[in-house]
Amino acid sequence: MRRETDSTDWRWLTASGLLMLILLAAGAWVSASNPKVVVTSSEKAADPKQREELAVRIVYDNYTFDKKLQTAWGFACVVTGLEETILFDTGGDGAILLANMRACGIEPGEIDAVVLSHGHHDHVGGLGALLEANGRVAVYLPKVFPDGFKREVRNRAASVIETDGPRKVCTGAWTTGVLDGGIPEQGLYLVGSRGLVVITGCAHPGIVDIVKAAKAHARIRPDTVMGGFHMAGASRRDMQGVIEAFKAMGVAHVAPSHCSGDETRREMKAAFGDGYLPAGAGACFTFESGAKP
Repeated sequence: MRRETDSTDWRWLTASGLLMLILLAAGAWVSASNPKVVVTSSEKAADPKQREELAVRIVYDNYTFDKKLQTAWGFACVVTGLEETILFDTGGDGAILLANMRACGIEPGEIDAVVLSHGHHDHVGGLGALLEANGRVAVYLPKVFPDGFKREVRNRAASVIETDGPRKVCTGAWTTGVLDGGIPEQGLYLVGSRGLVVITGCAHPGIVDIVKAAKAHARIRPDTVMGGFHMAGASRRDMQGVIEAFKAMGVAHVAPSHCSGDETRREMKAAFGDGYLPAGAGACFTFESGAKP
């Protein structure tokens, strides 16, 4: 039976229900503006339910997101929700890496594969501690790494895969191929439902070139770019050039950290608005996976 709303009911709506309507509308607006990327802290990241979704957790960074994690110069992140759990880069200090991983609810034994972007200590320095805790991993590294380094890793890891061109890590995760911009480096890209998630360690060959390489290989639009952009000290003109290139490729979300620089982060936030994702040690980015088994 339909009940007519009298004036008393309407006054209740304006006093109490209106606030609820405003909150619901605000929530809907946030979901519409940023529908497929959720950023939470390490506390949320430790929720086992989150493991069912494609997630990237920053476990080593010089920027702070969650104060429960230590910060130090370098970068590392853990990718979960695919066939394999991937550690991308290892930071510079193994003790900090393992402590931060555990703060995010991730044990070293959960890692199946390690992907190294380039040979600088702040990206490979934590590898020894990780291998000591879990020597069953496969390590993907650019073939230009020194022979001595590769030999040492072979003695401690289950396998070493030397990369040059793009290399599949598991369904939904590929290396970008090694680019040479003075310092050879590779990125990692993940297949999300809205496009690629491109992760870089330092982007020495150029952040735009790494994203272009991922797009060219996957033939999918890059939606999110995160990690070190190597733009600390860059001119505003260069920053705007990167922003324009990102938007031309269809990039909708950015999460610069590590060596990106404070000014670059401010420029990216101004340019991408709700598409700017705050990043730092302890940040967890959850995506809807687009990978097909």
